Amino acid sequence: MDFVKSWTVSVCLTLIISVVFSLISPKGTMGRFYKVIISVFIFISFIYPLTDFDFSEFSSDFRIESDYENTQENMTEIQVEGIIKNILTENGIENTRVSCTVSQNGDEISIDSIEVAVPPNYNAEEVQKLLFDSAGVAADVTCFGQELNPFTFGIAKADMLIRGGDPDNMQFGDTLDDDKFEGYQFDYCISNPPFGIDWKREAAAVEAEHKKGPAGRFGPGLPSKSDGQMLFLLTAISKMKEPKDGGSRIAIIHNGSPLFTGDAGSGPSEIRRYILENDLLEAIIALPNDIFYNTGIATYIWVLSNKKAGTRREGKVQLINANGLYEKRRKALGNKRNDIPESAIAEITRLYGDFVESEISKIFDTADFGYTKITVERPLKDENGQPVLKKGKPQPDTALRDTENVPLKENIQTYFEREVLPFAPDAWIDEKKSKVGYEIPFTRYFYKYEAPKLSAEIMQEILAIESELDGALAEVSEA
Repeated sequence: MDFVKSWTVSVCLTLIISVVFSLISPKGTMGRFYKVIISVFIFISFIYPLTDFDFSEFSSDFRIESDYENTQENMTEIQVEGIIKNILTENGIENTRVSCTVSQNGDEISIDSIEVAVPPNYNAEEVQKLLFDSAGVAADVTCFGQELNPFTFGIAKADMLIRGGDPDNMQFGDTLDDDKFEGYQFDYCISNPPFGIDWKREAAAVEAEHKKGPAGRFGPGLPSKSDGQMLFLLTAISKMKEPKDGGSRIAIIHNGSPLFTGDAGSGPSEIRRYILENDLLEAIIALPNDIFYNTGIATYIWVLSNKKAGTRREGKVQLINANGLYEKRRKALGNKRNDIPESAIAEITRLYGDFVESEISKIFDTADFGYTKITVERPLKDENGQPVLKKGKPQPDTALRDTENVPLKENIQTYFEREVLPFAPDAWIDEKKSKVGYEIPFTRYFYKYEAPKLSAEIMQEILAIESELDGALAEVSEA
């Protein structure tokens, strides 16, 4: 009876909503768009009673901001973490990881934030509510979103309605040239932008906003027009709350190009420079290949936060190579041949939460990704082999001009004397051409050398293949 009742209510609500949409639907393209939405509602009305629609498990970690203060001098982060763990254990929630940030001003201690990671078999929203209730804190989660694809937008709008949210918080439009949430700031931003899609159509609006500098979303720099995914990254950053207001955290998926494309001084490099020099990057997680339906390329989750100051992550970036943490699907779905099992999700979460180095987790200073690109000049010489001088200064030979990337942590002159002068004693640095750049060569840090096979072993393999081919050819000739 419960199922029949649920199904009946769902269908009736859908019919009412469909009639309303039909009455307000315009003709033409937008009319077809509304029909898509109606179709989505009808589809959901039939499948909704058959499912639990538990969307909470897509995220199993959350953060609680608190103004709670305690004047006991012995109230440490470890003690706060212990109290939280005891609350969870008493309610039957095991194997959690808790970390908090505590600041002290004289004898006054403030608990700034508490971060909890729960195993995937627990409902993160229920655990969060439990802790809020225990602390006497009332919290509401409000979702917002923008989508350009009409079909995806229709599904997202329906999802918002089903979950009791405000459907007006889901907006239709192009994020790059029509930001529906201009001026908004959010606690969390999650984004999966398109890879390798050009932004030529939005170029005028994007370039105009870039000229606004810090007043616009794209002030730090512009990527190549052939790939606009870093513009979505800058959009998310522009939505972050100020640290004094609680700050924000971002999770965004990119392919490999935002890690290293662009030379020093280029748009992509300047965007990375802005992120790293402002200490916004917490971690980058390399995902397994072949986990998306429409592409098998390597993908990475960038985790950003402006709440690192005063924590163990301050000035640090964690790289996690989860490329091998997957299981093969029994049957491929398009390009999706692999899944990330719950055990792998738990391991990735543990590595991120523990913030320690291992075989697949490495921690760097933000400056480790920076370099100064210097221009090395050699003198132009006349037919007698003598340097050509102008106002007493040797003129550079453009044919012999070269560049070197000097790590930011290294003294440029020391590097030059060690790496250049022994091979070109007459060289000098044109300091006016020096530029600072940033890149994150992720795969280089996790590269493992594999010794080549011995020549004798290779010869045996070749002989074995030849023997197989000879047998096959003999069978063909006999036939």
